[in-house]
Amino acid sequence: MTTTLPLRHRAEQLAASLPPLLVAAERVASTVAQGVHGRRRVGQGETFWQFRHYDMGDQPQAIDWRQSAKSDMVFVREMEWEAAQSVWIWRDTSPSMSWSSSRNHQSKRERADLLTLALSVLLMRGGEHVAVLGAGPRPSNSRATLTRIAVMLEGAREEPEELPPSLPLPRSAQIVLIGDFLAPLEEIDRTLRYYGESGVRGTVLQVLDPAEESLPYDGRVSFEGLEQEAPWLVSRVESVRADYAKRLQEQRDGLRDITRALGWGCDFHRSDQPPQAALMRLYTTLSQVLA
Repeated sequence: MTTTLPLRHRAEQLAASLPPLLVAAERVASTVAQGVHGRRRVGQGETFWQFRHYDMGDQPQAIDWRQSAKSDMVFVREMEWEAAQSVWIWRDTSPSMSWSSSRNHQSKRERADLLTLALSVLLMRGGEHVAVLGAGPRPSNSRATLTRIAVMLEGAREEPEELPPSLPLPRSAQIVLIGDFLAPLEEIDRTLRYYGESGVRGTVLQVLDPAEESLPYDGRVSFEGLEQEAPWLVSRVESVRADYAKRLQEQRDGLRDITRALGWGCDFHRSDQPPQAALMRLYTTLSQVLA
């Protein structure tokens, strides 16, 4: 008993220090992991891609001493195969993602953050290197990287991004984009084609609030946008429900067409549904591509 209590106390302290989002993501990922098999590959690649600064978690054997001797910095030689097999994840940070129609389920932003981190957990367990697109840190599968991603998702004040930025990625890299994708289809097409035409493979997940799917309101309602849109007063919401459903379906059909033309995956998820189903589909799609 005297040895168990201190160990339990240390374990409780460690758990308490973890970001709550990481705890939730680990729980979701563990549920999904029971139905999938991880992958571990060996090999460091054959074609030189770039030098980068030595980072915590790198193996000393990866240091390029000749390049490091030229400056006061320590450099690692990174191979193209290793970089190309990394997965970059992006999630929508626009103000509209913070909206929720009910306190009984997460906002779109909360669900996107949870899926981003839970997918990172699964991929890292399978040996993949993961990074958040545009966040700075290089792709890695270390526990320290996972914790940094969790802290960033929970606490960072990021610039609003309705669509992913156009950033250079290695050939045949994999990208996962999570957001509501309610921007004009022309803008979505232009953004996704930037990556698709450069050889990047991708998967898109649209996350919507249930009220955005069904427009469940009745009577006179004033809709106010979260991104400086003009208010929209509707005298009888039920009179526009059919047109709204048609317009939403056109948006989704257009998103499917854009991703299909690039050979990308496309899926849809509602923020009131269990996250495990969406996570399983995402991971299964990536497993087929990265196998």
